[in-house]
Amino acid sequence: MSEEIDNLTVNYEEDGVLVVKELDREVLSKGAWATVVFRYQELDRQAGTYGPDKFTIRRYQKRNGQFQAKSKFNISSRAQAEKVIETLGKWLAKE
Repeated sequence: MSEEIDNLTVNYEEDGVLVVKELDREVLSKGAWATVVFRYQELDRQAGTYGPDKFTIRRYQKRNGQFQAKSKFNISSRAQAEKVIETLGKWLAKE
């Protein structure tokens, strides 16, 4: 958990090895409820290299001065990300 939204991360280590590497992030909303989209890669342990870019949208609630993860949606491929972008673009163009 973190007190500051800018310190939230999806970086994850196991036994001193970074298995989820955050590449970028964008804060979509701030406040008591915050939304952050992260771009990241996961380590392929057999190959010893990081895989393709993935994306996750995370919602955090600030309680007792700490941001706590409440929900997430993982976008597992570039194709899925492009489909989300295409669909949102289509819907927004109708307004």
